[in-house]
Amino acid sequence: MRPAFSVIFLTILIGVGQGLFLALYTVQLYAFFDLLPAPDSRSFYAAGSALALAFLCAGLVASFFHLGHPERAWRAAAQWRSSWLSREVIVLPAFMGIVLLYGCAHWFCWHAPLIELPGGRHVDPTLLLGALGMLLCFALFGCTAMVYASLRFLQEWHTPLTVINYTLLGGASGFVLASVFSALASPQLSGFHAGWAVILTLLACVGRTASLLRNARLKPKSSLRTAIGIKHPRIAQKTQGAMGGSFNTREFFHGKTPSFMRAIKPVFLVLTFFAPLALLAASLSVSSLSGPLLLAVAFILQYVGLLAERWFFFAEANHPQNLYYQAVS
Repeated sequence: MRPAFSVIFLTILIGVGQGLFLALYTVQLYAFFDLLPAPDSRSFYAAGSALALAFLCAGLVASFFHLGHPERAWRAAAQWRSSWLSREVIVLPAFMGIVLLYGCAHWFCWHAPLIELPGGRHVDPTLLLGALGMLLCFALFGCTAMVYASLRFLQEWHTPLTVINYTLLGGASGFVLASVFSALASPQLSGFHAGWAVILTLLACVGRTASLLRNARLKPKSSLRTAIGIKHPRIAQKTQGAMGGSFNTREFFHGKTPSFMRAIKPVFLVLTFFAPLALLAASLSVSSLSGPLLLAVAFILQYVGLLAERWFFFAEANHPQNLYYQAVS
Protein backbone atom coordinates (compact mmCIF):
# COMPACT_ATOMS: atom_id res chain seq x y z
CA MET A 1 0.00 0.00 0.00
CA ARG A 2 1.08 3.61 -0.52
CA PRO A 3 1.52 5.25 2.92
CA ALA A 4 -0.43 8.48 3.42
CA PHE A 5 1.53 10.84 5.64
CA SER A 6 -1.67 12.38 7.00
CA VAL A 7 -2.68 8.98 8.39
CA ILE A 8 0.87 8.32 9.63
CA PHE A 9 0.85 11.56 11.63
CA LEU A 10 -2.73 10.95 12.79
CA THR A 11 -2.02 7.53 14.28
CA ILE A 12 1.30 8.55 15.87
CA LEU A 13 0.13 11.87 17.34
CA ILE A 14 -3.06 10.53 18.88
CA GLY A 15 -1.10 7.52 20.16
CA VAL A 16 1.30 9.84 22.00
CA GLY A 17 -1.63 11.79 23.44
CA GLN A 18 -3.36 8.62 24.57
CA GLY A 19 -0.20 7.27 26.16
CA LEU A 20 0.47 10.54 27.96
CA PHE A 21 -3.03 10.59 29.41
CA LEU A 22 -2.60 7.01 30.64
CA ALA A 23 0.69 8.04 32.26
CA LEU A 24 -1.02 10.91 34.09
CA TYR A 25 -3.88 8.77 35.33
CA THR A 26 -1.51 5.99 36.37
CA VAL A 27 0.22 8.45 38.70
CA GLN A 28 -3.14 9.48 40.16
CA LEU A 29 -4.08 5.84 40.83
CA TYR A 30 -0.73 5.16 42.49
CA ALA A 31 -1.11 8.31 44.60
CA PHE A 32 -4.66 7.32 45.51
CA PHE A 33 -3.30 4.14 47.11
CA ASP A 34 -0.39 6.03 48.71
CA LEU A 35 2.18 4.35 46.48
CA LEU A 36 3.46 7.66 45.10
CA PRO A 37 3.53 11.24 46.40
CA ALA A 38 0.62 13.26 45.06
CA PRO A 39 1.80 15.92 42.56
CA ASP A 40 0.27 19.36 42.20
CA SER A 41 -3.09 19.32 40.43
CA ARG A 42 -2.48 22.35 38.24
CA SER A 43 1.18 22.09 37.29
CA PHE A 44 1.10 18.33 36.74
CA TYR A 45 -2.35 16.98 35.93
CA ALA A 46 -3.89 20.04 34.28
CA ALA A 47 -0.75 20.98 32.34
CA GLY A 48 -0.18 17.35 31.34
CA SER A 49 -3.77 17.04 30.13
CA ALA A 50 -3.30 20.19 28.05
CA LEU A 51 -0.20 18.67 26.47
CA ALA A 52 -2.02 15.40 25.75
CA LEU A 53 -4.92 17.34 24.25
CA ALA A 54 -2.49 19.27 22.03
CA PHE A 55 -1.19 16.02 20.54
CA LEU A 56 -4.74 14.71 20.07
CA CYS A 57 -5.80 17.93 18.34
CA ALA A 58 -2.73 17.83 16.10
CA GLY A 59 -3.63 14.28 15.09
CA LEU A 60 -7.21 15.32 14.37
CA VAL A 61 -6.00 18.19 12.19
CA ALA A 62 -3.66 15.83 10.32
CA SER A 63 -6.58 13.52 9.52
CA PHE A 64 -8.34 16.28 7.55
CA PHE A 65 -5.52 16.30 4.98
CA HIS A 66 -6.53 12.75 4.05
CA LEU A 67 -10.05 13.80 3.07
CA GLY A 68 -11.01 14.72 -0.45
CA HIS A 69 -13.89 16.85 0.88
CA PRO A 70 -13.11 17.95 4.47
CA GLU A 71 -16.47 19.74 4.67
CA ARG A 72 -18.15 16.31 4.58
CA ALA A 73 -16.04 14.89 7.43
CA TRP A 74 -19.12 14.53 9.64
CA ARG A 75 -20.42 11.80 7.31
CA ALA A 76 -17.55 9.53 8.39
CA ALA A 77 -19.48 8.76 11.60
CA ALA A 78 -22.63 7.61 9.81
CA GLN A 79 -21.66 3.94 9.47
CA TRP A 80 -20.81 3.28 13.13
CA ARG A 81 -22.73 -0.02 13.13
CA SER A 82 -20.35 -1.67 10.67
CA SER A 83 -17.29 0.56 10.19
CA TRP A 84 -14.33 0.73 12.56
CA LEU A 85 -13.39 4.05 10.95
CA SER A 86 -16.76 5.51 11.93
CA ARG A 87 -16.29 4.23 15.48
CA GLU A 88 -12.87 5.84 15.61
CA VAL A 89 -14.37 9.12 14.39
CA ILE A 90 -16.88 8.97 17.28
CA VAL A 91 -14.54 7.78 20.04
CA LEU A 92 -11.70 10.24 19.29
CA PRO A 93 -13.64 13.48 20.00
CA ALA A 94 -15.35 11.79 22.97
CA PHE A 95 -11.94 10.94 24.42
CA MET A 96 -10.69 14.47 23.72
CA GLY A 97 -13.69 15.87 25.57
CA ILE A 98 -12.97 13.72 28.63
CA VAL A 99 -9.27 14.72 28.59
CA LEU A 100 -10.39 18.36 28.52
CA LEU A 101 -12.78 17.82 31.46
CA TYR A 102 -10.11 15.87 33.34
CA GLY A 103 -7.67 18.75 32.96
CA CYS A 104 -10.30 21.32 33.93
CA ALA A 105 -11.29 19.29 37.00
CA HIS A 106 -7.70 19.37 38.22
CA TRP A 107 -7.21 23.02 37.30
CA PHE A 108 -10.31 24.09 39.26
CA CYS A 109 -9.53 21.56 42.05
CA TRP A 110 -12.79 19.64 41.87
CA HIS A 111 -11.76 17.27 44.63
CA ALA A 112 -14.98 17.14 46.63
CA PRO A 113 -15.51 13.50 47.70
CA LEU A 114 -18.28 11.70 45.85
CA ILE A 115 -17.82 8.14 47.09
CA GLU A 116 -16.25 6.90 50.32
CA LEU A 117 -14.44 3.58 50.10
CA PRO A 118 -13.55 1.22 52.94
CA GLY A 119 -10.39 2.46 54.59
CA GLY A 120 -11.33 6.12 54.47
CA ARG A 121 -10.37 6.82 50.85
CA HIS A 122 -12.60 9.16 48.88
CA VAL A 123 -13.31 9.07 45.15
CA ASP A 124 -13.52 12.55 43.64
CA PRO A 125 -14.67 13.72 40.16
CA THR A 126 -11.13 13.63 38.76
CA LEU A 127 -10.80 9.90 39.51
CA LEU A 128 -14.12 9.13 37.81
CA LEU A 129 -13.28 11.26 34.78
CA GLY A 130 -9.88 9.57 34.58
CA ALA A 131 -11.47 6.12 34.70
CA LEU A 132 -13.86 7.04 31.89
CA GLY A 133 -10.97 8.53 29.93
CA MET A 134 -8.95 5.34 30.38
CA LEU A 135 -11.82 3.24 28.98
CA LEU A 136 -12.22 5.57 25.99
CA CYS A 137 -8.45 5.59 25.50
CA PHE A 138 -8.26 1.81 25.11
CA ALA A 139 -11.42 1.85 22.98
CA LEU A 140 -9.71 4.38 20.69
CA PHE A 141 -6.59 2.20 20.44
CA GLY A 142 -8.85 -0.69 19.45
CA CYS A 143 -10.87 1.29 16.90
CA THR A 144 -7.77 2.77 15.26
CA ALA A 145 -6.04 -0.59 14.97
CA MET A 146 -9.15 -2.45 13.82
CA VAL A 147 -9.50 -0.11 10.85
CA TYR A 148 -6.55 -2.11 9.47
CA ALA A 149 -6.74 -5.41 11.35
CA SER A 150 -10.29 -6.03 10.09
CA LEU A 151 -9.18 -6.15 6.43
CA ARG A 152 -8.98 -9.88 5.72
CA PHE A 153 -7.48 -9.50 2.24
CA LEU A 154 -4.41 -7.70 3.65
CA GLN A 155 -2.68 -10.53 5.47
CA GLU A 156 0.04 -8.33 6.96
CA TRP A 157 -2.59 -6.35 8.91
CA HIS A 158 -5.19 -9.03 9.62
CA THR A 159 -3.78 -10.20 12.94
CA PRO A 160 -4.31 -9.46 16.66
CA LEU A 161 -0.72 -8.20 16.69
CA THR A 162 -1.91 -5.07 14.89
CA VAL A 163 -4.13 -4.12 17.85
CA ILE A 164 -1.44 -5.10 20.37
CA ASN A 165 1.26 -3.09 18.61
CA TYR A 166 -0.86 0.05 18.16
CA THR A 167 -1.64 -0.04 21.89
CA LEU A 168 1.91 -0.75 23.05
CA LEU A 169 3.57 1.73 20.69
CA GLY A 170 1.15 4.48 21.68
CA GLY A 171 1.59 3.68 25.36
CA ALA A 172 5.39 3.55 25.08
CA SER A 173 5.66 6.88 23.26
CA GLY A 174 3.24 8.51 25.69
CA PHE A 175 5.15 7.31 28.74
CA VAL A 176 8.46 8.47 27.24
CA LEU A 177 6.93 11.92 26.77
CA ALA A 178 5.50 11.71 30.30
CA SER A 179 9.00 11.09 31.66
CA VAL A 180 10.16 14.30 29.97
CA PHE A 181 7.14 16.22 31.23
CA SER A 182 7.42 14.93 34.80
CA ALA A 183 11.17 15.73 34.86
CA LEU A 184 10.16 19.37 34.40
CA ALA A 185 6.84 19.54 36.26
CA SER A 186 7.34 17.00 39.06
CA PRO A 187 10.90 15.62 39.12
CA GLN A 188 10.17 13.00 41.79
CA LEU A 189 7.96 11.17 39.25
CA SER A 190 10.41 11.18 36.35
CA GLY A 191 12.00 7.89 37.36
CA PHE A 192 8.57 6.27 37.74
CA HIS A 193 7.54 7.24 34.22
CA ALA A 194 10.94 6.38 32.75
CA GLY A 195 10.75 2.92 34.33
CA TRP A 196 7.33 2.26 32.86
CA ALA A 197 8.51 3.67 29.52
CA VAL A 198 11.31 1.06 29.50
CA ILE A 199 8.82 -1.75 30.20
CA LEU A 200 6.34 -0.61 27.54
CA THR A 201 9.07 -0.01 24.96
CA LEU A 202 10.43 -3.52 25.56
CA LEU A 203 6.95 -5.01 25.19
CA ALA A 204 6.36 -2.97 22.04
CA CYS A 205 9.67 -4.20 20.64
CA VAL A 206 8.65 -7.81 21.28
CA GLY A 207 5.24 -7.27 19.67
CA ARG A 208 6.60 -5.47 16.61
CA THR A 209 9.35 -8.05 16.12
CA ALA A 210 6.74 -10.80 16.31
CA SER A 211 4.70 -9.11 13.58
CA LEU A 212 7.79 -8.73 11.37
CA LEU A 213 8.66 -12.41 11.76
CA ARG A 214 5.05 -13.41 11.07
CA ASN A 215 4.76 -11.27 7.96
CA ALA A 216 8.09 -12.53 6.60
CA ARG A 217 6.62 -16.05 6.53
CA LEU A 218 3.33 -15.14 4.85
CA LYS A 219 2.46 -16.78 1.57
CA PRO A 220 0.07 -15.01 -0.82
CA LYS A 221 -3.40 -16.58 -0.97
CA SER A 222 -3.88 -15.28 -4.50
CA SER A 223 -1.94 -15.87 -7.68
CA LEU A 224 -1.78 -14.28 -11.10
CA ARG A 225 -4.33 -16.82 -12.29
CA THR A 226 -6.86 -15.98 -9.59
CA ALA A 227 -6.17 -12.25 -9.97
CA ILE A 228 -7.28 -12.18 -13.61
CA GLY A 229 -9.60 -15.20 -13.58
CA ILE A 230 -7.64 -17.32 -16.08
CA LYS A 231 -6.74 -20.91 -15.17
CA HIS A 232 -4.12 -21.51 -17.83
CA PRO A 233 -0.97 -22.99 -16.21
CA ARG A 234 1.40 -20.64 -18.04
CA ILE A 235 0.69 -16.91 -17.90
CA ALA A 236 3.30 -14.32 -18.90
CA GLN A 237 2.63 -10.69 -17.98
CA LYS A 238 4.11 -8.29 -20.56
CA THR A 239 2.79 -4.92 -19.39
CA GLN A 240 1.66 -3.24 -16.19
CA GLY A 241 -2.03 -3.37 -16.99
CA ALA A 242 -2.30 0.43 -17.04
CA MET A 243 0.77 1.60 -18.91
CA GLY A 244 0.03 5.28 -18.40
CA GLY A 245 -0.59 4.89 -14.68
CA SER A 246 -3.89 4.94 -12.80
CA PHE A 247 -5.38 5.23 -9.33
CA ASN A 248 -4.67 1.54 -8.81
CA THR A 249 -0.99 1.81 -9.71
CA ARG A 250 -0.50 4.86 -7.50
CA GLU A 251 -2.54 4.13 -4.37
CA PHE A 252 -1.91 0.44 -3.76
CA PHE A 253 1.87 0.27 -4.10
CA HIS A 254 4.57 2.23 -2.27
CA GLY A 255 6.90 2.44 -5.28
CA LYS A 256 10.10 1.71 -3.33
CA THR A 257 12.71 -0.89 -4.22
CA PRO A 258 13.12 -4.16 -2.25
CA SER A 259 16.52 -2.95 -1.02
CA PHE A 260 14.91 0.19 0.44
CA MET A 261 12.29 -1.91 2.22
CA ARG A 262 15.00 -4.11 3.69
CA ALA A 263 17.06 -1.11 4.81
CA ILE A 264 14.26 0.73 6.60
CA LYS A 265 13.53 -2.11 9.03
CA PRO A 266 16.75 -1.85 11.09
CA VAL A 267 16.43 1.95 11.00
CA PHE A 268 13.04 2.04 12.68
CA LEU A 269 13.95 -0.77 15.08
CA VAL A 270 16.96 1.20 16.32
CA LEU A 271 15.21 4.56 16.50
CA THR A 272 11.95 3.30 17.96
CA PHE A 273 13.26 0.78 20.46
CA PHE A 274 17.00 0.34 21.04
CA ALA A 275 18.14 3.97 21.13
CA PRO A 276 15.30 5.15 23.42
CA LEU A 277 15.84 2.17 25.72
CA ALA A 278 19.51 3.04 26.09
CA LEU A 279 18.73 6.71 26.77
CA LEU A 280 15.96 5.87 29.25
CA ALA A 281 18.27 3.53 31.13
CA ALA A 282 21.00 6.18 31.16
CA SER A 283 18.60 8.83 32.47
CA LEU A 284 17.88 6.70 35.53
CA SER A 285 21.52 6.73 36.57
CA VAL A 286 22.71 10.26 35.79
CA SER A 287 22.37 13.62 37.49
CA SER A 288 19.13 15.55 37.62
CA LEU A 289 20.54 18.06 35.12
CA SER A 290 21.37 15.53 32.40
CA GLY A 291 18.32 13.35 32.90
CA PRO A 292 15.69 15.60 31.26
CA LEU A 293 17.94 16.15 28.23
CA LEU A 294 18.45 12.41 27.72
CA LEU A 295 14.71 11.84 28.08
CA ALA A 296 13.93 14.57 25.54
CA VAL A 297 16.38 13.05 23.05
CA ALA A 298 14.82 9.63 23.67
CA PHE A 299 11.35 10.98 22.83
CA ILE A 300 12.57 12.75 19.67
CA LEU A 301 14.39 9.67 18.40
CA GLN A 302 11.43 7.45 19.17
CA TYR A 303 9.05 9.82 17.42
CA VAL A 304 11.22 9.81 14.28
CA GLY A 305 11.46 6.03 14.54
CA LEU A 306 7.68 5.78 14.78
CA LEU A 307 7.35 7.77 11.57
CA ALA A 308 9.54 5.18 9.83
CA GLU A 309 7.78 2.28 11.56
CA ARG A 310 4.32 3.49 10.60
CA TRP A 311 5.43 4.15 7.02
CA PHE A 312 6.73 0.59 6.84
CA PHE A 313 3.52 -0.74 8.39
CA PHE A 314 1.46 0.71 5.55
CA ALA A 315 3.99 -0.01 2.80
CA GLU A 316 4.44 -3.64 3.88
CA ALA A 317 0.79 -4.48 3.19
CA ASN A 318 0.61 -6.13 -0.23
CA HIS A 319 -2.77 -5.56 -1.87
CA PRO A 320 -3.85 -8.56 -4.01
CA GLN A 321 -4.54 -6.27 -6.97
CA ASN A 322 -0.80 -5.67 -7.27
CA LEU A 323 -0.52 -9.12 -8.87
CA TYR A 324 -2.11 -7.57 -11.94
CA TYR A 325 -1.10 -3.91 -11.88
CA GLN A 326 2.37 -3.76 -10.42
CA ALA A 327 4.45 -6.33 -12.33
CA VAL A 328 6.42 -4.77 -15.17
CA SER A 329 8.58 -6.92 -17.47
